[in-house]
Amino acid sequence: MQNIANFLFEVGMLKKTPRTGLQFLGSGEESVAEHVFRVAIIGYTLARLHSDVDELKILKMCFLHDLPEARTGDLNYVNKKYVIADEKKAVQDLAETIPFGTDIQEMIEEFNQAETIEARLANDADQLELILMLKEHKDLGNRYAEEWISFALKRLRTKTAHDLARAILETDSTSWWFKDKGDWWINGGNPRLK
Repeated sequence: MQNIANFLFEVGMLKKTPRTGLQFLGSGEESVAEHVFRVAIIGYTLARLHSDVDELKILKMCFLHDLPEARTGDLNYVNKKYVIADEKKAVQDLAETIPFGTDIQEMIEEFNQAETIEARLANDADQLELILMLKEHKDLGNRYAEEWISFALKRLRTKTAHDLARAILETDSTSWWFKDKGDWWINGGNPRLK
């Protein structure tokens, strides 16, 4: 159980590991754990849009895909020009310490190889999370986000992801809560203020 406790502490490191690409975007901040959470929700969504996939496998890949970053840190595209992280060793070292380590290794390897439909959907979830985040920054006026979006779109692997990306880009990121711009925004639902 000590190794399981260590594993769970290691997972907690993702809450403290910043997504480093945002320093180049010039706005925002996010931890790897925050990114992984929305990737998992997107993965669940993509799985529900496909009746012929292993939903649990997609979710596992989404939750585990960035786990090596607890040991390697998050290397953005500029970092990767100069630094090579040994993620395979990071995963192997972790896997050797816990009874379900082989499962984690297999899920991360399948995600990285992206040969199965589940892995392609999990990879798409990862890119769609980036696209959502960039769209939020674009809507707030970051002019660099648009160019970054164009590269993320090229990494999408499935038609479903392309269709969802198109909807994301056509939707204002605040419309889910700020689309009804009526009296409520004046009186806050208080009838005495009418």
